[in-house]
Amino acid sequence: MKKIVWLLLAVLLAPAAGAQTPSVDEGKKIDKEKLEAKDYLPQVHGTIRAKYEYQTGMGAGRFEVRNARVSLTGNILPSVAYKAEIDLSDEGQIKMLDAYARLFPLEGLTVTAGQMRVPFTIDAHRSPHQQYFANRSFIAKQVGNVRDVGLTLGYKLPTDMPVTIEGGLYNGTGLTNQKVWHKELNYSAKAEMFLIPGLNLTLSVQAIQPEEIRMQSYDIGAYYEFGRFHIEGEYLYKTYSKNAFADVQAIDAFINYDLPLKKGPFTKMSFLARYDMMTDQSDAKTTDETTGALVTTDYERQRLTGGITLSLSKAFRTDLRLNFEKYFYAKHSIAKESEQDKVVLELMVRF
Repeated sequence: MKKIVWLLLAVLLAPAAGAQTPSVDEGKKIDKEKLEAKDYLPQVHGTIRAKYEYQTGMGAGRFEVRNARVSLTGNILPSVAYKAEIDLSDEGQIKMLDAYARLFPLEGLTVTAGQMRVPFTIDAHRSPHQQYFANRSFIAKQVGNVRDVGLTLGYKLPTDMPVTIEGGLYNGTGLTNQKVWHKELNYSAKAEMFLIPGLNLTLSVQAIQPEEIRMQSYDIGAYYEFGRFHIEGEYLYKTYSKNAFADVQAIDAFINYDLPLKKGPFTKMSFLARYDMMTDQSDAKTTDETTGALVTTDYERQRLTGGITLSLSKAFRTDLRLNFEKYFYAKHSIAKESEQDKVVLELMVRF
């Protein structure tokens, strides 16, 4: 496998060796040294999400800093970029998230090596400041949430219909277990197509093996943006090797309507409604001490979420969210304290 990866890199990087830096502004007299210095200065971005949750069943509440992310991005050369991102408070824990280098050997082609969010699903690939709801869908949080270490290739097809394909090879064991040697191939691939203006279709496939059992996942999703509406739906199906656990299904569907505001500090008010569900799932790592069989780490449940978001800008920059979540559990399911009926008030700031 190592020989294949190195050979692939060699083929991709060969055309870049003789590539010329494209002209930034032909016909104008510019100071090249100042321009290059400006282009290569690192950019700092961050996301703060502070929220209060009140669980109606317990009659108890809590304050929480859900995210305090800071990222550093920049260019070393016209064809070399980098990103490093850390979360100083992911539910009270410090986590290193992204740490990768990216090459642009050919037009439309990217090669990314390091630690990153793998290309899989629509909702799980959203950054915190791009989320529509205070809490992520089951697909984004439990079923399809994968960040790993590896190599990703991305290519934007030179066609009239925008099509982007991403795929890569990864350890499959997450971020904190990078020294383990792997004999199995762990991969993830994703294709995004804009069939018509505003209509996106996304297809994904993924295979990872954290320990002994291999998990294979398939995902199809689409969203349509027209006028003030954003309508989105996604379906994920996961299987386990050796019939070690029952197949998993998950659905996420929501609608968002933006109402512009002409008076007051807010520029718009968004009305949102979501339905999501998942069947029993195992992380393929947790086993029963007696039998050695995989145990359920996330139980079957359904959820309805309604919300209102007040925004200070058209994009996701400063949002004040008020959500209510209603859960429905199967008879055999065990509800976690954090996965029960609750009201959520969140302030998100992106800089």
